[in-house]
Amino acid sequence: MISALLSPGSAPLSCPPAAPVHAWMPSSPCGPDCVDAPTEAGTLRVAARVLSFAAVLSTFPVAYLAAPRRWRPAVNRRYARTLLFCCGIRIRVIDNSAAGAAPADPGTGLLVVADHVGWTDIAVLAAVQPMGFVARADLIDWPLLGGIARMVRVLPIERESLRRLPGVVDQLAARLRSGDRVAIFPEGTTWCGRARGRLRPALFQAAVDTGTPVRPMHLRYRDRVGNLSTIPGFIGADTLSDSIRRVLRSRGVVAEVVLRPLEMPGTDRHDLARRCERALNDAHADQDFAAWPVHAREAGAGQLREEQPSVQPDQVLAPNAHPDRNAVFKGGSPHRRVVGAVRV
Repeated sequence: MISALLSPGSAPLSCPPAAPVHAWMPSSPCGPDCVDAPTEAGTLRVAARVLSFAAVLSTFPVAYLAAPRRWRPAVNRRYARTLLFCCGIRIRVIDNSAAGAAPADPGTGLLVVADHVGWTDIAVLAAVQPMGFVARADLIDWPLLGGIARMVRVLPIERESLRRLPGVVDQLAARLRSGDRVAIFPEGTTWCGRARGRLRPALFQAAVDTGTPVRPMHLRYRDRVGNLSTIPGFIGADTLSDSIRRVLRSRGVVAEVVLRPLEMPGTDRHDLARRCERALNDAHADQDFAAWPVHAREAGAGQLREEQPSVQPDQVLAPNAHPDRNAVFKGGSPHRRVVGAVRV
């Protein structure tokens, strides 16, 4: 059903090959052995998820086009959150931006830089803050996903073609100048979630050319006991149907989005890429959540930002706060929901 819905009459969408087409093309060593694939959800739960997943993808274009333009970001965010709920994925946003630092003003351009694990990354980031994306070019040609990608103004990029890269940078710069927020995955390919790739500097040139600040967002997934999860990974020989099926069969996956301080663009895209890579690899942030307690713990000191509503995650934590496992949805019903607003 999923294959027929996403790609009627076409071959399954597969993960980018690990072997690079040219010397500058990013590649990932991650393969099937990296991916955890426990089948935990029951048959009825999986069936319900499949139906709701299909319903969300089918109704989003109608709802998006029917909504007034000023409401479309909210529709986009709501549908992204609903899609993740249908997949059994909960969201936790951790504010590790510098204390007292001003967030990016609404209506100003912002380049968001994030880790890349799989197709769920786009839904997670869209649920945090409506934004555009730079994504693989063949996504645009797909019957259903391609239409959705065009609606949310995805910028297609062909990693195999170096000649077209300057054009993508120019389009990205134009979007940033117009005040758009656009997310990129500068690793250039997906990784399993336990390992990461280097950030390629090419797309950072758009931020340098336009003087646009960059917001690094560390994206990772946790399992039911707090360990890093590779279930959402879309790697190696995976097809999109394989990845979706694995996610729909899982339980207890939590997507963590860690907000890092803004990075100013400067004048050198290589330096900007290195600074963002250091921010994503910040050992302090990883240490905060290296191991979760089985029972709830009190949150640490720190103030939760309360600003204009731009995100309603399942849980927002202040800097250095420890997560409360009972504060996210468990098994589909909320025990306690902590809702905050964080401008990114």
